[in-house]
Amino acid sequence: MPAMSHSSPCLWTRLLQGSQAPCERYKHACCSYGGHVYILGGRDSSSLRDFWRYSVVCDEWTELNCTSDAAPEELEGHSMVAHEGFLYVFGGMLDSAYTEQRCPLWVFDIAKQKWVPCQGKTSSPQSRMPTNRKGHSAVVLGSAMLVYGGLVDMKGCSQDFWSLDFDSMAWSLLNGSQQQGPLGPGPRHSHSAVGSHSCMYLFGGLKGLREQRDFWKWNSTSNMWSSLKNKAGPSRLMGHSAVTYQDSMLLYGGGESQNSPQHCLWRYYFTTQTWGQVATLPGSNPPGKIHHCCVGLGPSYKSNTSSPCFPSAQPRLLEGKLRLFKNKCFPAPLTFLGSEGAIELETFSPDRCYGSKTLTQSSQLFNSEEGLMGKDAQQVGNCLTFENKAFRKQWCYRRDNLLDKEEEEDEGDTAHLPDLLLVLGGKPCTTHSPISIWQMTLTDS
Repeated sequence: MPAMSHSSPCLWTRLLQGSQAPCERYKHACCSYGGHVYILGGRDSSSLRDFWRYSVVCDEWTELNCTSDAAPEELEGHSMVAHEGFLYVFGGMLDSAYTEQRCPLWVFDIAKQKWVPCQGKTSSPQSRMPTNRKGHSAVVLGSAMLVYGGLVDMKGCSQDFWSLDFDSMAWSLLNGSQQQGPLGPGPRHSHSAVGSHSCMYLFGGLKGLREQRDFWKWNSTSNMWSSLKNKAGPSRLMGHSAVTYQDSMLLYGGGESQNSPQHCLWRYYFTTQTWGQVATLPGSNPPGKIHHCCVGLGPSYKSNTSSPCFPSAQPRLLEGKLRLFKNKCFPAPLTFLGSEGAIELETFSPDRCYGSKTLTQSSQLFNSEEGLMGKDAQQVGNCLTFENKAFRKQWCYRRDNLLDKEEEEDEGDTAHLPDLLLVLGGKPCTTHSPISIWQMTLTDS
């Protein structure tokens, strides 16, 4: 029997993609930075070498260059993380004699929109660098990327645990790499991992041919592994994904075999060390997915590992004008609220003055076609609403602060995105179609 949910239900919505979008795929890599989602490589009928950026605000895909000398080749089962304006891609190369001759690391400069040469180096003359692998995990803790496990060509599962220092670009093998059995996760691949504060959390995956459901925590202060209880948590899983959300971890999909993808969403609370299965609202069930990617967007998903990968949400000025208030809203239509397709929208800071009107904290119902309804409509004054075509959200701005398309993509605006979890691609997938994207919104605050 599944554990009781510790959080409110969630709403799943399918985001339809146009022709200018990456094709459907699995075993790809995704990450978010500054309100954009980046997706690289993966596999459909063969390994792919394309690189795309998705603008969440504008609901538009842009294909980026991946053909320069510094760019990666076809990759699958690789990892990609973001840190202070750069994307770091590791592993996933097709096995050949060539893969033994180099460290499979690539770096993309987000501001300059180009791949930059990066060889990496060893932390000492006697040490080595990690070799190519697939199905490993990579998380950011502080100013380092931690890489665990993976499938290393014919050698099978690895239990190597590497750290890449972003400041020196030096690799080092962590002390816990040799811990096995009760002292560490041991060899595995197709698992999930997230970073929170000074710890990394690792769940499940394949150890040899056997799916696992064990749950581990790595403490970067003590350099030690500890086993966590999972009696009420997910079953054996491989090919799943996980992200950090507020004070918890969200874990989605995967399966006990390649042919049994699941659509369960689990939530693990770091403070109480408890699991709960998150219920879905009626009529919003997502499909089962395996070897997909999950990406979190919004202030609740921003990194708390002392290396933020989401812009600050602090108020700021634009051309001398105050930035607008922060909205919290549900996706539309919420059919269970009735035929109107209404959205609940909480608006405004208490006693903040915008123009000639003082706006108070209030909660209104907006109709997706008719605009503001209710007796407090006059309080909004010089505001209007428009529908964001990516997520069918109502966003509220003053008329004189409406931004053009380039300004909409400014990092300050992306900090006001509602909290969203995107599930991109995965098996089963439909051949010759754009990548499938599902959006999940938790209805709790």
